Parts: sequence; structure tokens; C-alpha cells
Amino acid sequence: MGNITDFICEAIEGVGNTVAKAIEVGGDVIIDGVDYVRENPGKTATIAAVTLVSGGACWAVAGPIAAAAGGAGLLGSASTGTAIATLSGAALESASLAALGGGALAAGGAGMAGGTVVVAGTGAALGGTGAVAVTKRIGKNRA
Repeated sequence: MGNITDFICEAIEGVGNTVAKAIEVGGDVIIDGVDYVRENPGKTATIAAVTLVSGGACWAVAGPIAAAAGGAGLLGSASTGTAIATLSGAALESASLAALGGGALAAGGAGMAGGTVVVAGTGAALGGTGAVAVTKRIGKNRA
């Protein structure tokens, strides 16, 4: 019986050590991020602004972006079973957004609102990534 108890105690200790290390590394990342913001307020503001603008722009045109993906055959079928690529107009836009949102609300997905969040979030992430790349490149050219 002692062997099982020792095994369980060692397993719990191992999990505890892993969690502690993850928290330590995560804390270091946060501290590094705060230091970067303090040292580079202009770059940080630029990255934040571009991220916000690109996410907002994608939110504003989420329907047409989703419809383009749906029309290209990238999203499969609507909740009705109809292939999204065969739809047009508002039906194409609605079905595409719902597909990106994990399915229709009635099917347990996040629906069109979820799809809009996916499109806007993707746009913000791409915009922010692009802004980071540009600010790094500008920094290297000035050095």
C-alpha cells in the first residue's frame, strides 16, 4: 500500500512543480512585456492603434469577409445541410458567419455574432502582428 501512496505523492509533487515553473515563466513574460512598454511607449501606442483599427475594420466588414470564405467553399455546410458555397446574398453571409462562429445558435454554436468575433479577432491579430513586424524593422533601420 505504501508504494501506491508514494507514487501518488510523487505525482502530485511533480504536477505542483510543473505548475510552479509555468507560473514563474509566465510572470517573467509579463514583466518583460511591462518593461518593453515602459521603454518603448511610441512603438507600443502604434501597435495598439493598428491592432484596434484593423480589428474594427474587420468587424465592420465581417459579413463580406465571411461570405468570401464561404463562397470559396472553405466553410462546408450550413446548419440546414446546404453547402455554403451554393448560397448567395444574405443567406451566404449569414451562413458563413454562423459557420465561423462554430455553428448556428440552435445547434449549440455561437452563431453569426461568434463569427463576427472570429473575423474581427483575426483581423486584430493580423494587424497587431504586422505592426510589430514593421516597428521592429523600423527600429533595426535606425540603429
